[in-house]
Amino acid sequence: MVSVTLEHVTKEFGEVTAVRNVSLEIQEGELFFLLGPSGCGKTTLLRSIAGFYAPTAGRILFDNRDVSNTPPHKRNTGMVFQNYALWPHMTVWENVAYGLSLRKISSDKQKQRVGEALAMVRMETYAKRSPNQLSGGQQQRVALARALVINPDVVLLDEPLSNLDAKLRLEMRDEIRRIHDETGTTMIYVTHDQKEALSMADRIAVMSMGEVRQTGEPRMIYTRPESIFVAGFIGETNFINGKIVATEPEIQIETSMGILHSTVKLPSGIGAGSQVVCSIRPESIHINENGVSEQGNRIQAEVAQIMYLGEHEQYTLKLNEDSYLKLIDSYPDQRKAQTGDMIWLTFDASHVVVLEKTE
Repeated sequence: MVSVTLEHVTKEFGEVTAVRNVSLEIQEGELFFLLGPSGCGKTTLLRSIAGFYAPTAGRILFDNRDVSNTPPHKRNTGMVFQNYALWPHMTVWENVAYGLSLRKISSDKQKQRVGEALAMVRMETYAKRSPNQLSGGQQQRVALARALVINPDVVLLDEPLSNLDAKLRLEMRDEIRRIHDETGTTMIYVTHDQKEALSMADRIAVMSMGEVRQTGEPRMIYTRPESIFVAGFIGETNFINGKIVATEPEIQIETSMGILHSTVKLPSGIGAGSQVVCSIRPESIHINENGVSEQGNRIQAEVAQIMYLGEHEQYTLKLNEDSYLKLIDSYPDQRKAQTGDMIWLTFDASHVVVLEKTE
């Protein structure tokens, strides 16, 4: 179990820069996520940590040991791949024991450690089966046991749940989090699935175009995004263009729907007169029958569409010819409005995040 530090890591493939000047500090025992869309550089960064790629520039450290040019088999990392990468001609037991055999661990030790690893992932009763006799979720458990059995300093997971169906993904999220908490092993997990990252991670680095755009705990990333990209990528949000007209006693933004109020700290360099974009999460907006609000913001809109989704109901609201908002009612025991209704909306000033208009 080690900390992992990236110092200004860049990785180029010819003229293509896949990772650009990335610096991160991943703490010992942390479940850390690299999150971003396809092509953002997250898998390249993970493979650089594993040793499959050497950085073009910068350093990778395990604790204080520079491993930038250390080959993969000398880094003591366990890798869990998207496609499981199990040997089809070996049993579950043999697949898990493979890394121990390469390390010339004694038979008695192998038996003990393989048994412990399979028990940890709840696959001990499947030890004699071949991988093609297992479900996708079971194969992924075996792949995780194989990564853990060598007692790695760091476990690296490359989109490990993307081939599973929705129900299995949910189950495996819980299992991976449980195993991490039980072992205390440093884990670095790559995914493009925002909910996966938000529900599992200790901290998240959101990546785009080879760069880290924001790092922090899931709740902070979601509620206090620092850029338009992060706000739009992590969950749904409403973007509203405006201009700051006052900053005291609270921030006031002039928009096409009127003056909006915010109590969220402004990014540095933004003040009165700045052109900005406001981000308001759909679940922060509430239908208010009489329009009276102590929450800080009150607007009127026409209900354009209602979509019932079981656990919540989604409203599309028309502000004017060109502007729409989304609202999510998390407790749709009964419909609160009908299509065509003019309704009042309220939302708290603490839920209006003001972002620099640069994208």
